[in-house]
Amino acid sequence: MSSEADTTSLAREERPEAEARPAEVRSRRVTLITGASGGIGADLARVFARHGHDLALVARSGDKLEALADELTAAGTPRPLVIAADLTKAGAVAEVAAVLKAAGASPGILVNNAGFGLLGEAFKLDAKEQLAIADLNIRAVMEMTLTFLPAICAAQGKILNVASVAGYFPGGPGMAAYYASKAFLLSYSRALHQELRGLGVTVSAVCPGYTATGFQMRAGINTRAALAQFPSTTALEVAEAGYKGLMAGRREIVPGFFNRLTVLLLPFLPKPLLLSIVSRLQKNRPL
Repeated sequence: MSSEADTTSLAREERPEAEARPAEVRSRRVTLITGASGGIGADLARVFARHGHDLALVARSGDKLEALADELTAAGTPRPLVIAADLTKAGAVAEVAAVLKAAGASPGILVNNAGFGLLGEAFKLDAKEQLAIADLNIRAVMEMTLTFLPAICAAQGKILNVASVAGYFPGGPGMAAYYASKAFLLSYSRALHQELRGLGVTVSAVCPGYTATGFQMRAGINTRAALAQFPSTTALEVAEAGYKGLMAGRREIVPGFFNRLTVLLLPFLPKPLLLSIVSRLQKNRPL
């Protein structure tokens, strides 16, 4: 009898303590966008914000991110979290995760947009810069995805990878590392789309063709070169198509009629011919 009384007394003593525990704080659910300081990334931020998404923006340039955050806030959206980080550096993704955790934020949507390319032959270009392409376009995408995948799965969220029409080509003589990195990203997106669909997560790859942004200057592409004379899409058109396709759960999104026609015809053209055409286009010369 005394044993039962002691147990009841203990339960009564513990109950106020349990009731006093603070309720779990619900995470701030954000759309996390990398490479958001300009070009397609900045327009993706604008499109997501327009559709009511709370944002976390990542790029090397903190000043440009703050300016974009000011612009979006002035338009009446919640102020995005700004995270200045160079994703080519070891430990950068962990830093992004730490900032999000400190802010009580968790990604429901991840947009892997950060990336760059270099025009030139592999044996002439700087080896460290070519390896940086692999670090940003491949390793950082995988690390961001794997780091935040548990949260995205828990939210039954979405992943958008910004690939390229280049990923459909058999190779890119004159931009070998860039073309290879986009082929990887397209393949990775397709596989994840299939793996995660049963968990309620959709993975999409948006594959723009030539799009005039700061990418060309970084890559060393002459804006009068043959490659730049083909029909192009704007960064905003790519962002809007990417958002629409992601929300619809599409696996691959190719903005622009000319780009879709190119992708449709590629399987029917001999690989040696395609490699020769790409090589000539990327000589950085006017038509």
